[in-house]
Amino acid sequence: MVINIELTLVSIIQGVALFFLTDNARAILPKEHVSAFLYVAAGLCVIFIFWSRSVIHTLTLIRWPLEFGHNFFYIASVIHTLTLIRWPLEFGHNFFYIACALGEAILFTRLDDPLAWFQISAAFAGIVWLLFIYDMRLIHARIAESREDSEHALYVRARSDQLLNIRLLVPALIILDLVATFAIWSRPDLFIARAHHIWLISAQLFSFIGYLFYTTRYFSAIAPLVLRHR
Repeated sequence: MVINIELTLVSIIQGVALFFLTDNARAILPKEHVSAFLYVAAGLCVIFIFWSRSVIHTLTLIRWPLEFGHNFFYIASVIHTLTLIRWPLEFGHNFFYIACALGEAILFTRLDDPLAWFQISAAFAGIVWLLFIYDMRLIHARIAESREDSEHALYVRARSDQLLNIRLLVPALIILDLVATFAIWSRPDLFIARAHHIWLISAQLFSFIGYLFYTTRYFSAIAPLVLRHR
């Protein structure tokens, strides 16, 4: 039941975010040119990143308990695996998911406002950073409970990824958004009137694509550990 709730929640909130992105993209694409496509592509990358990180969280932190005498509930996972859960429903973690969905929805209504886009992007990245910090306690609990080498190696790798996101990757995205916000606010004649904000959104899109590449590499690295643990 719990894993059904978590995966259903992730699917629903990303579906809501995609609706806002699609609706606002439909409104601005006929009016704009290259810059509109870049903002829409960046928004799509936000959805890709949030969904993929949520699935990785499910695959790495949810254990497969072997409890004889109880019925097994087999639930199809999003990425090539089955998981069974005994972890209690984590309200705080899922509340962060809902807050992130709100941030995404608001962000996608600002596809045609570069200053507001980067301001909200910075705030959204800040919420994601707090989510990474909040989930550290789950990883520490898993490491303390681990008994097998494969299980311990999986959670140690998850902790390394989590710390990298907390200390470097997400702060770098926040700094990029803040720098872009300050640049547009201080020089609207350059970045708005002359449309040089296209370079700022290009830099953000490039960083999102790089992060997606990192996420796929990370999942490829932990996939054997996940399978061995299961």
